[in-house]
Amino acid sequence: MPDIQVSLLAILCATVAGFFISFLWYSPLFGKLWAQEMGAMARPEAAGMQLFKSLALTAVSVFLIAFVLSHNIAAWTPSTWGATQFSISKTAQAAQAGLFTWLGFFVSGQFFRVAWERRSWRLFAIDAGYSFVLLMAVSFILVYVG
Repeated sequence: MPDIQVSLLAILCATVAGFFISFLWYSPLFGKLWAQEMGAMARPEAAGMQLFKSLALTAVSVFLIAFVLSHNIAAWTPSTWGATQFSISKTAQAAQAGLFTWLGFFVSGQFFRVAWERRSWRLFAIDAGYSFVLLMAVSFILVYVG
């Protein structure tokens, strides 16, 4: 039977870091280009309750990613299953968790958006790049803080 243990502190640290990555990615770094690709340039900036709602949903989203990813990392750690003769470095563990989660669940979702929602490849690159950076940061925080 696995002994899955996660660190709430690591999850909270990853959530805070991920929230700031989201802000940086979609504001100063790629905000204007992203809005242009989304066709949002004519719309006014989010204000008031809409801004609060967007920020709250971002925080919840990043928390859920960190929470679930922490469980996945723990489940795939050999020692969780009592297999102490096998080991993997923390760096390799974090990199694999972030990369494979990104490829399997985030990139594939972006392909659907290009195929069915007619999103541009530029928007694909912005959103997939964000997901990659977010998942790698969250994975490393979960592995090293947890």
